[in-house]
Amino acid sequence: MQKEFKLPELGENIEAADIVNVLVKEGDFIKKDQGVVEIETDKATIEVPSTIEGKISKLLVKPGDKIKVGSTIMIVEEDAAESLKQTEATSEHKTEEKPTEVKTEKPSEPKASTSTAPKVSGKKEIVEFHLPELGENIETADVVNVLVNVGDVIEKDQGIIEIETDKATIEVPSTVSGRVAEVFVKAGEKAKVGQTIIKIETGELSETIPSESTTAQARNEQVSEEKKTEVTKTSTTVVKGELPALHPMEFDEQPPILKGSAPAAPSVRRLAREIGVDINKVPGTGPGGRITMDDVKAYSKKLHESRAEGGFTPGIKAEALPDFSKFGEIRKVEMSNIRKKTAEHLSYAWATIPHVTQFDKADITNLEKTRKELSKIVEKSGAKLTVTGILVKVIVEALKKFPQFNSSIDMEKKEIIFKNYFNIGIAVDTEHGLIVPVIKDADKKSLTQISVEMNSLAEKARTKKIGLEDLQGGCFTITNLGGIGGTYFTPIVNSPEVAILGVSRSAYEPVWNGYGVFEPRLMLPLSLSYDHRIIDGADAIRFLRFVCESLEEPFRMML
Repeated sequence: MQKEFKLPELGENIEAADIVNVLVKEGDFIKKDQGVVEIETDKATIEVPSTIEGKISKLLVKPGDKIKVGSTIMIVEEDAAESLKQTEATSEHKTEEKPTEVKTEKPSEPKASTSTAPKVSGKKEIVEFHLPELGENIETADVVNVLVNVGDVIEKDQGIIEIETDKATIEVPSTVSGRVAEVFVKAGEKAKVGQTIIKIETGELSETIPSESTTAQARNEQVSEEKKTEVTKTSTTVVKGELPALHPMEFDEQPPILKGSAPAAPSVRRLAREIGVDINKVPGTGPGGRITMDDVKAYSKKLHESRAEGGFTPGIKAEALPDFSKFGEIRKVEMSNIRKKTAEHLSYAWATIPHVTQFDKADITNLEKTRKELSKIVEKSGAKLTVTGILVKVIVEALKKFPQFNSSIDMEKKEIIFKNYFNIGIAVDTEHGLIVPVIKDADKKSLTQISVEMNSLAEKARTKKIGLEDLQGGCFTITNLGGIGGTYFTPIVNSPEVAILGVSRSAYEPVWNGYGVFEPRLMLPLSLSYDHRIIDGADAIRFLRFVCESLEEPFRMML
């Protein structure tokens, strides 16, 4: 049996990925959960495991390709002999052209024709025109505009209706010439693939009288004063598997999708909602003033650069770089997707969040002794008990005590969103860039469970086997650089979170014990960066003091 293996869902707002490496070849026998391809998104580089077993009969991707979610990666034969038959049958089926459904009906009484409509004579047939295939996984479309009326004489390839899918707004052309006998759809309706759109009365034209479209073209050439929307067919490169034989439209005057709605596709409107942009304020640069993805992004960028209120800061215009090659040898390397996303995300966070960083030290002398003793118990589960693991439990308790740290802020709606769950992100340094796996429901897990999960997530991140679901849903982030060195640093808040804890290397310091003696104590430097729009300085130091005291006296936290 032949099965298609497709690129699975990769997470919220991720629609495509780059193929970094193909781990199998045609003819290989693969098992479930075996790595098939290595992909890179703007969040991580990961391996995609197979969900089926069998022999690979065809590979449809190669390194360097960019593929969309739902695209077929390979075809697998679960039974080689049976699969061969399936392949031949499928091939024959694909090459066979589907005939146009034709129904012969008694011609109706001819309607009064206009001066611009040619007369139809001879043998007549009624042809049903159906909404054609629109691409993989697209079954319906919204009818934006109906371009013909009953009685109109149309030509082959003339636009009949304008439809909108979640990918594009396109014109559907007629496959035959003739007179429109019936129209079965109207603007605002939803049409299914295969549904009858119009009936066309075909036949021979007895008079060579210019059609309406020809007359309109002539009038345009003569610069007529009449206002008429002209459909301009443009030659486009059609992406494989998407909307074959359909042509994007360009309008001098573009009708809105619905009354009061912005002229933009659903996917564009969804993007605007997700990044907090009012779609009705975005100027469109697409055909007929339609709003594109790039328009929304450009408008959002302009807001971030120009608005000085509601947490936005004026942008600084980037200066052009000098020609460094004049000073010596250089080497240019394109950013990876992870690095691009990190740069964009942190730039956004730094530009939109008024950062403040609070510093403190925790005396972990006693904690370190206990940690070493209990570490032996945790090691039996295959992990190590670390300060970071202990901090996860401490942070959960701190978030419960100070709920404003477990929130997000919506400046567009002027709302604060408080979260009743506790997911803690742990920053992991990998050769591919910084990745932040998330420990979900940390409040419901023991210290041993957290330690094991941390170890597993870090290993997955470093070996590029981490799933995107492991990188989402964080409430608060911990970034520990103590294993490398340093004393203090100012971490950038991982938006849409409102705080992040930086951990540096612990060191022994002389501490006054209050009884006339300096004692060597193991001190842990902590840096708490927070969003000053929602967290005040007094709350920040209370939060950080709670963390320090919980590390110094764990029983105090329990009480």
